[in-house]
Order: sequence, then structure tokens, then C-alpha cells
Amino acid sequence: PPEDEEKAEVGWQEKLFSQFEVDLYLNESACQTPLDWEYHEEIQKLEKAGGRKNCRIFTYTDHDRFTNLEELCQKVTDLDNEVPSYLVERMANVRRRRQDRRPAEASSLKSKIITWEPSEEFIKNNHVINTPIQTMYIMGDLGPYGKLGQREYENVLCTIKVDGNGVITVKPDFNGSKGAYRIELDGEQREVWEYTIENASAQVQPEEMEHEQRVFRDVRTGHGAYSVVLSNRGGSDPHGDPLPGTLRLLVNGEIVSAQGYEYDNLYVHFFLELPNRWSSSPFQQLSGVTQTCATKKVGWENVAYFCYPFTVEMFYTIENEDSLPEWPVLYFEVLSLDFWQRYRVEGYGSLVLPASPGVHVLTIPTWRPVELGTVAEMRRFFIGGSPELEDLTYIRIPSTFKGKRLSRFGFRTQTTGSVTFRLYCLQQSKAFLENSALRQRMQSVLDRLGGFSQQSSVYNVLEAFQRARRRMQDARESLPQDLISTSASSVPQPLEP
Repeated sequence: PPEDEEKAEVGWQEKLFSQFEVDLYLNESACQTPLDWEYHEEIQKLEKAGGRKNCRIFTYTDHDRFTNLEELCQKVTDLDNEVPSYLVERMANVRRRRQDRRPAEASSLKSKIITWEPSEEFIKNNHVINTPIQTMYIMGDLGPYGKLGQREYENVLCTIKVDGNGVITVKPDFNGSKGAYRIELDGEQREVWEYTIENASAQVQPEEMEHEQRVFRDVRTGHGAYSVVLSNRGGSDPHGDPLPGTLRLLVNGEIVSAQGYEYDNLYVHFFLELPNRWSSSPFQQLSGVTQTCATKKVGWENVAYFCYPFTVEMFYTIENEDSLPEWPVLYFEVLSLDFWQRYRVEGYGSLVLPASPGVHVLTIPTWRPVELGTVAEMRRFFIGGSPELEDLTYIRIPSTFKGKRLSRFGFRTQTTGSVTFRLYCLQQSKAFLENSALRQRMQSVLDRLGGFSQQSSVYNVLEAFQRARRRMQDARESLPQDLISTSASSVPQPLEP
């Protein structure tokens, strides 16, 4: 009959109450949890506004009890007397839910540090992995008129799940060109219900769809990281070539391993500091964290093999043709994670990116701050944690330091292990092409940097020349003035005509 036809448009995690929930939550004695009282207030507002608009179609959101019970009672077979196995029981508790949509009060945040007699339910709910996933059920009350609100007539029409990666799962799928889904009841009349599921979301514009397909195509071809958006601070032109007066530095790096540390289960946190005149794309990731890796015995040392790749693209804009660029610095810290999910700082280190292109394998030693006495080491062993640097740039020269002399007197450290990096460096500049076409002219500093592939010591020679020049100036300033004047007067003067 026409009165049995119903159409509803439902949003994500939108709550539509059933007749059973309306009858339940209107009774104040049935409200126990904060969520129950919240539903009680919402239903009272609906009743004052004229009642609910939906009749048979309603929803269970991620916060409702039905969502927990539905996942706990899922069957693997169609047997009525199915007994769940040990694995099924444990997997049913993999995802915990919070039953309250309201923020927790300060008193509820306080918990016992030690539970001396944990129950089996407490162990199940606390020793699990909390997977970020949300679920929503679209339900149908298929009971006859006059018997709406009975739980035995509730049927799941559609299940929607969204995980932390943004993957949406709809079961069953949207009908589209397929026929309607059918539900056959087991009652005396053997009623058959048909329903369809349609995607009512706003359609993507053709321009956005084309842009998304173009981005995916660029990522698949390996060029998405370099041709997405250009920084207005300089860098590359639309064809991917660096602008005039700009040096492009591309580093494909790999954190190979960490060896010689005291504890197991190591991971490395790193970030790249760009000096003045250096820039990068706003979408460029300049920091990262490796996976946690267990160590293995290799010779006399415990080695953790990460093989963690990273790619960094930077641009240097020349300011003075006679000045040498200050190269970016990679700061990193090695940490360990124990069985109780506590971490310790195992070492700090820094790496100046190589000034010459090519392949570089570098092993950087690390250190960590220490405190005097055995109490600090006992705290580090039993409780976890250790003295840490608030600013990682203190590994070399702090970014906030503006003076001439940096004193570290009283700062105690201990040598720990080392981290091995493998860097593939590539330099690109239009000045390199100009230098090859006009070899008789000496261009800017970028030209001299372009000759690293044939003469990698140019940078070191220029730097050594500047150091020697400064030493000569310091030595000249330290000489007595009379000696300088005497030596100057002994120089023969040219005769006037």
C-alpha cells in the first residue's frame, strides 16, 4: 500500500530515532548514561515540534549500543548454535568505542595507576589496538502498523564504515542500474520488502574531477612531487627547470641503520633546517619519523636496519656572487621504545648535506645528555625517560643564538651509537649550461659549484683560501705598529723623473 512507501535522506552519523527509542528514552527511569539523557532531551524537543518525520527508516550511529552488539555478535556461519572461537572473541574486541559524545569531565579522567585485580572484561578492553574507524547503520522497522517499535522487526538496510585513511565502505552497495534489494520476513504473511540505496551527495564538478585525475596521473609517473605547485619565493619554472640565479638541490636520502645503542626497538625522528636564501615548496615535507625497528646482533654491535627513504627538494637563490652558500643541516634524534610503550632518548646528531653531487654514505656519531649520579640512570632504566633537548638546533648552534661565543660549560654528554645515511644528491642550475657554453668566462658561484662533478675540491679550496686570508689579517693586526712602519719604510721608493 502507498502508506508503506517511505524515502529518507540520511547524512553521515545523523541520528534518526525509531519508535522503540522514542518510547524508551521518553521514560526518565530508563536513562542511565550521559548519551541516554542527551537522547531524552532531543526526543522531548522532537515531540514539542510535532514528532519525528521518519516512520520506518531510522539509524544507529557510532555511539549507540547496537553498533557494539552488532560487531560482537557477528557470525561466521549460518548455524544457530555457532560457538565463537578464541580468535573470533579476541578480534571482536579489537576496536573500542566511546559511549559518550560529550567531552569527558575532569573527574572522569582520573584513573587508577595500578589495578590489582583486573577482570577478564577489563583485560579485553585495555589490551587491544584502537583502530580509528567509525560505523553507521541505516535500519528499517518492517513491522505491521500498530506494532511499530518492536525489536524483532528491525532489519539492517545498509552498513557504512569509514576508517582513518578515509576509505568508505558501503554494504550493500548503491543500487545504480541494479534492481532493488529484497528482504523476506519469516512471519505468517511472508511479507517481502524492497528497498534501494542511492548516493545523495553533491556530485564532483568536472574541473575538480579532471584536476584529481591529473594529480593521480602525475603521482603514478613519479613527477607529482615536483610539478604540483610552484612557490612564489622562486624555484622552478612551469617546465621544471630552475629559474636564473637559482640552484636546485634534490636529495633522495635513506636512513640505512642505527648501531651501537643501549636499548632495543629504535626509531629516528629527523627534520631539515633551511638557512637563509634557501626555500622549498609549501607542500614539501621537511621532517619525518621512521618505523620502530628491532635490533639484531651483527658482530659486536646491535644493529637496527630501517632502510627508510625520504626525498627533499630545495632551492638556493644567490645574493652575492662572491659568497658561498650555507648548506642545509639535517638534525635527528634516536629514541627507543620499551614493552610498556615508554620511550628514551638514545642520541642526538646532525648532518650537513654534502656540497657535491653524487652518492654519499655517511655514518654520523651521536650523543645524549646525562646527569650525575646513579639515580638518573636508575630512573632511565625503570621508569623511562631521560634528559632531552628542548631545541634540537642546540646540537650545533641554536637558532636563537645571536652572540659571538657559545659556552657549553657544565653541559655533560655521553657518546652513544651512530646512524648511517645514504644520500643521492643532484644539483641543477641554468648557470651550469652557461658555463659549458662560455668556458672562457668565470661566472658566478653557481658556475663554480657546477664543476663539482669534475673537480669536487673547488668548494674546499675556496673555503681554505678564505680561512688563510682571515688568519693573515688577524696576524697582521697583532703585530706592533712600529714594526709595520719599519718594514714599510724599507721598501725602495720609485725615483721621480
